[in-house]
Amino acid sequence: MNFKFEPISVDVARSVRDEKISPQYGHPAFTEIATGYGPCRHCLRKFEEGTEERILFTYNAFEGLLDLPLPGPVFIHLRACKRYSTDGFPPELIDRPLLLESYTADGSIASTVAIDAAAPEDQIARLLADDSTRFINIRNAEAGCHVANIFRK
Repeated sequence: MNFKFEPISVDVARSVRDEKISPQYGHPAFTEIATGYGPCRHCLRKFEEGTEERILFTYNAFEGLLDLPLPGPVFIHLRACKRYSTDGFPPELIDRPLLLESYTADGSIASTVAIDAAAPEDQIARLLADDSTRFINIRNAEAGCHVANIFRK
């Protein structure tokens, strides 16, 4: 596989858990029992609805990638979890309604496609095969929020 998933960094997750504020914006972070599947933007696992605690905070997934800040709400587990770093599409996301947005170097969205649950890695490889693609953003198709970025290795 010639690409890697980039969820929220360990430093951002730790800061949110410790300080209970968005490290990028200083907005308060809120803790609640999970009422939706998520996923956690750090480990990329679904939340156990009704039992796991999660933190909601403002996050700009495009910091350092695009000139225009695009902050939005994201969730992570309240308790420390291991950052997703495995090759391959995150197994707990395969059946979720997701979009893949490919971005060009100038920050334009080149394409937006619904994830193909039967062959997500092939779909990602095709998008990254286009030389104009700088990175891919995974977005939740129901809520519209950022899930993770994908980059070439």
